[in-house]
Amino acid sequence: MTTLGFIGAGNMAGAIVRGAVAAGADPKDLVLTDVNPDAAARLATELGVRAVASNLDVVELCDAVVLAVKPQVLSAVLAEVRESLAERRPLLVSIAAGQTLEKLGRMLPPGLAVIRVMPNVNAMVSAGMAAVCGNAHATADQVGLVVDLFRGVGQVIELPEKDFSTFTAVASSGPAFVFTFIEALARAALKHGVPKPLAVRIATQTVLGSAQLLLARAEDGVTPADLVDMVSSPGGTTVAGLVAAEEAGFSPAVVRAVEATIARDKELGALA
Repeated sequence: MTTLGFIGAGNMAGAIVRGAVAAGADPKDLVLTDVNPDAAARLATELGVRAVASNLDVVELCDAVVLAVKPQVLSAVLAEVRESLAERRPLLVSIAAGQTLEKLGRMLPPGLAVIRVMPNVNAMVSAGMAAVCGNAHATADQVGLVVDLFRGVGQVIELPEKDFSTFTAVASSGPAFVFTFIEALARAALKHGVPKPLAVRIATQTVLGSAQLLLARAEDGVTPADLVDMVSSPGGTTVAGLVAAEEAGFSPAVVRAVEATIARDKELGALA
């Protein structure tokens, strides 16, 4: 049985641990630590996993280690445990944004198996979307282990690392764009007299149901454009709204948002 450790016990790590336990992992095989000991202790109490005192303890105890820390502190964390990594040689799994496999390799002892994962915030409700890519030292079984881990909190795909910036823009930053869209729909309803809490509920369920419908019909080859046509009657209200949205730059604005996110992700990844 693989002993899995987490350096970092924030929201994303907590979601992954909960997903692993729900999928049948033995809590005794899950180990975690955090710069805030209370965060680790809360998860340990909630799920029956082991909270330990330090990052070094996690590396010493585990066969695989998830690096669930912010990118700006990752190099310091890896420097702290470098000697233990060289000796123990666990599988490393990084969910740090913008940290490429090549960049991670420069911070690690040579020859370690490293798998990069880009999850999104929807993992907190087991509806996430994650991309996975391993370095040259990661075996197919190790990649499969990580894929199975993230299936506990949603859907997972294996993706070439060259596409990670695009994935980040659409899947990891995308929820913020969707939340902004929901807020705009709700604000429009509020403008016309619908109370804000009810407007948010209406808009949220509309987005959720639309996504579920598209997922269900996509297996039959149905595209988003097909469903737009299904909803749009000639000369009707939906067409009027769509024309107004496009005149205001709706689709180009979405494309520009994605492109700006891709550019910033590549910029951050290029920083030494």
